[in-house]
Amino acid sequence: MLFSSNVFLFAFLPSVLLIYYLCPRALRNPVLLLWSLVFYGWGEPVYLFLMVGTILVNYFFGAAIHVRMQKNRNAKWFLFGGVAINLLLLGFFKYAGFIAEQYNHIPFLPDISVPEIELPIGISFYVFQSMSYIIDVYRKDAPVQKNVLTFGTYVTLFPQLIAGPIVRYYDVAQQMDGRRESVSQFASGVSRFITGLGKKVLIANAMGLLWEGTRDAYGNVEIMGLVHYDGVLAAWVGIIAYALQIYFDFSGYSDMAIGLGRMFGFEFLENFNYPYISKSITEFWRRWHISLSTWFKEYVYIPLGGNRKGLPRQIVNLLVVWGLTGFWHGSSWNFLLWGLYYALLLIIEKLFLLKVLKKLPSVLTRVYSLVAVLFGWALFYFVDMGELGAFFSRLFSTGATDVYGTNLILSYLPILGIALICATPLGKLIYSRYENTAVVRWGRILGCGVLLLLCVAALASQSYNPFIYFRF
Repeated sequence: MLFSSNVFLFAFLPSVLLIYYLCPRALRNPVLLLWSLVFYGWGEPVYLFLMVGTILVNYFFGAAIHVRMQKNRNAKWFLFGGVAINLLLLGFFKYAGFIAEQYNHIPFLPDISVPEIELPIGISFYVFQSMSYIIDVYRKDAPVQKNVLTFGTYVTLFPQLIAGPIVRYYDVAQQMDGRRESVSQFASGVSRFITGLGKKVLIANAMGLLWEGTRDAYGNVEIMGLVHYDGVLAAWVGIIAYALQIYFDFSGYSDMAIGLGRMFGFEFLENFNYPYISKSITEFWRRWHISLSTWFKEYVYIPLGGNRKGLPRQIVNLLVVWGLTGFWHGSSWNFLLWGLYYALLLIIEKLFLLKVLKKLPSVLTRVYSLVAVLFGWALFYFVDMGELGAFFSRLFSTGATDVYGTNLILSYLPILGIALICATPLGKLIYSRYENTAVVRWGRILGCGVLLLLCVAALASQSYNPFIYFRF
């Protein structure tokens, strides 16, 4: 397993920062590479060979593509070869068992053994990053990286290695060798990291507990000694809690990655922009997991033709992209259905619904978007279609939530209210209006200190600390 949170915060991270800033600039990338490998290897030492192999293979294909293009020779077969190896690698670890299971469901064919392959943490992220490198070199969007240690640093950067965001190569190509750290950037990174930690530890975990306490119609889950929270109120509060959990969990990790990156001189692109205030599903996916949406747009949707080859082709492209987006999240049919569900909504919006939404009051368009997203999260969560159907029946039932469920909801009401407010840009707008005042500047420093202490205390006392996006 990975470092515990307290070991990371008070041992690993301070050690890396101290060594990094004591080293001459020429050695800072190798230092980051070494410590990133230590970070990854601590949790999964056997997969260090896979990580190093991924670095060497993609470094070779990037160099080969560059040499071929320098000689004005066709390099597309090296591009195809590099992409194919990356996809085969991802496919083997992530989908081999799923494919074997589906094969065994085919009548009249002999069954085969289903391999039990442990999924390497973060493989979906670093494989996509590696592919972006060779594609960017082929497109001449970024220069080839001649130093294998520097390229290895890009692939293994521990701030975003295991939970994203996906950092495309051309977004950081110049930073790999040319970044210049500063005190203000470091301070901004610390603040952003602590904010993300607070999102994860104080809000996401609490919302996860509320979701676990309300999702089961038959009372099989026991939280705080209370069971059986059947009823429509519990179902709706539960799915809202899950929506908030997954948002604060993943956006919290993205904030921590962006903050850690700044501590080492990197500027990663934003990955979330208050998605739950969206007025359409089209807008939602411009605000949610921006790095993944952008990756599929740049490397799949546009190469397939995007919207340049007529409406029928655009619809096919959307179905392909969102089917792949769903499967990227996991080897289960519910993820594919989740992706196609969003493809259908986006197609409907492009055909006519966006025009209708523009004429409606904002409150109605936001309600439409939020309800559609909540249905999507139910589809995302439930692998078993029977359980999904049972949960949807609860959403539209007339059953009352029992007293225990009502008490549970009331006990979480304050943190639920805080989560709902923090999922909107209200706090950011207020802060931006007064950020240059002395009171706010000192208050921010004090607030970060208090928030860090609360997070450490929570981590020390909590046994519930799931890592949702690590499995992707």
